Amino acid sequence: MITVQSLGRTFVGSVTGVALETITPEQFAQVEAAFHQHAVLVFRGQRLSDEGQLRFSRMFGPLQKRSNYARDRERLTSDEMMDISNIDADGKLFPPDARQRAMNMGDRLWHTDGTFQQIPSLISLLYAHEVAPEGGNTEFADMRAAYDALSPERKAEYEPLVLEHDLFRSREQVGFQEFNPDVRALRPPAKQVLVRRHERTGRRSLYLASHATRVVGRGLEEGRALLQQLIEEATRPEFVHAHPWQPGDLVMWDNRCTMHRARPFDDLRHRRVMQRTTVIDTENSVDRALREGRSLLLEEELSRV
Repeated sequence: MITVQSLGRTFVGSVTGVALETITPEQFAQVEAAFHQHAVLVFRGQRLSDEGQLRFSRMFGPLQKRSNYARDRERLTSDEMMDISNIDADGKLFPPDARQRAMNMGDRLWHTDGTFQQIPSLISLLYAHEVAPEGGNTEFADMRAAYDALSPERKAEYEPLVLEHDLFRSREQVGFQEFNPDVRALRPPAKQVLVRRHERTGRRSLYLASHATRVVGRGLEEGRALLQQLIEEATRPEFVHAHPWQPGDLVMWDNRCTMHRARPFDDLRHRRVMQRTTVIDTENSVDRALREGRSLLLEEELSRV
């Protein structure tokens, strides 16, 4: 029998009584209901094959394909899996000057997966094969609770705002700037709403990430000051839960209403081998909000003023 125990003050549920490798439709219905309630679910002691992780993930929707498939396809069996590890295709630790190691440092900032894509990520599912003996926790922040804590005046102020998200913004913040114009052209910025309404639960949340580079309709510095303030407020201790990893853990989170960040560990001495599958959304958050009849502050409107 499936049971769900609440771990955090406002979110995160620990699920027991199910083997995800052989989950049944009836069990999935219970898991899905728990997921929409908690936004982050933890499954300990799983024995998942690559196909088992893919099969479970696809039950939530179509999966995103990774663009760097050529780099790690010798390690992974599918281009629908992302390698969240500190080892190369030969199983060796990344050296200190490895490009991928430098890129991975951006994951230590508070972020939401895929907001820099026109069609953002919906759900992320991360499975741990090997973990470091100490450090390396993942912290999650409940953006629903952060939104609920805002005053009515601030909620009204933020409701129409649109943000521009850029992958290179988060990487630049950790000192990685080795991107030529051709690489940047492959990842153009994407616009997302600041306040997102969850289409399944109806709850509103802040939709933030370290990828957010500016606020449409505001000066660059003014907008970035607001973003920094909001991220600081949304990651206060009462909104945050830290997950200490064990081999066999699968943790899934809802990118519509959470942020997360990886915590440091000694990645030059210890292996950390994890694989992520990502359910992709069906449309851009701005397009969805406009379709729902929301009034947003868009550049097209500003240009006509």
